[in-house]
Amino acid sequence: MATNKTKGTHKELEVGEIVSRSEHFIENHSKKIIYGILAIAVVIAIFMGVKQGYLAPRESKATAALFKGEQYFAKDSFALALNGNGADYEGFEAIINQYGNTKSGNLAKAYAGICHFRMGEYEQALKNLKGFSGKDEMISPSVTGLIGDCYVNMGQVKEGVSYFEKAANQAKNDIISPAYLMKAGTAYESLKQYKDAVKVYTAIKEKYTTSAEAGDIDKYITRASELAK
Repeated sequence: MATNKTKGTHKELEVGEIVSRSEHFIENHSKKIIYGILAIAVVIAIFMGVKQGYLAPRESKATAALFKGEQYFAKDSFALALNGNGADYEGFEAIINQYGNTKSGNLAKAYAGICHFRMGEYEQALKNLKGFSGKDEMISPSVTGLIGDCYVNMGQVKEGVSYFEKAANQAKNDIISPAYLMKAGTAYESLKQYKDAVKVYTAIKEKYTTSAEAGDIDKYITRASELAK
C-alpha cells in the first residue's frame, strides 16, 4: 500500500515537472510571437502613413507617439513605455486617453495590456486587452491568449482556458494555434480535466502536424490519457 502511494506521489511530481517545463517554454514562445507581431504592425503603420500621406493629423500624432513607446517596449522598459519619460513621450496610457478612437490608439491598448501584464498588474492588463479590437489572424488571437494568461495568473484557470482555446480558433495557423492549444492542455491538466486535455493535444496532432508542438505531442496525449482512466 505504501509502495503504491509512493509511486503515485512520484508520478504526480514527474507530471508537475513536465507541465512546468512546458509552460515555461510556451510562455517564452508566446512573448516572442506577441512582441514580434506588434513591432511589425507599428512599422507597417508608420510606413503606410509616411508613404501615402493619407493619415489624419490625430492619427499621425498617435502613430508617432506610439513609435516612441515601442522603443521602450522593445527594451522591456514597461513602466516607461506605459507611463512616459516625463519629457518627450507621455506613455501608452496617455495615447489611449487622447487618441483611443484611432488605429494607433487601439494598438496602444494592446501594448499597454502587455506592459501591465509584465508588471504583474493583471486586472489593469485585462481592461486594456479587452478594450482592443481587431479581426486579423495574428495580433487579435495573441491578445486573446494573453487575456487567458491574465486569468490564470489571477487563479481563475477555468476562465483562462476558455481564452486559450478561443485564441487558437481565431488564429487557425501553425504558429499561434498550437501554442495556445498547448497552454489549454496544460490548464486542463492542472484542473484534472484530463479528457479535455487529450482533446486539445489531439487537435495539435491532427490539425497542426508541422508545428513545433506536434513534434512530441504523443507523450502529452499518452500521459493525459493514462490520467483520465
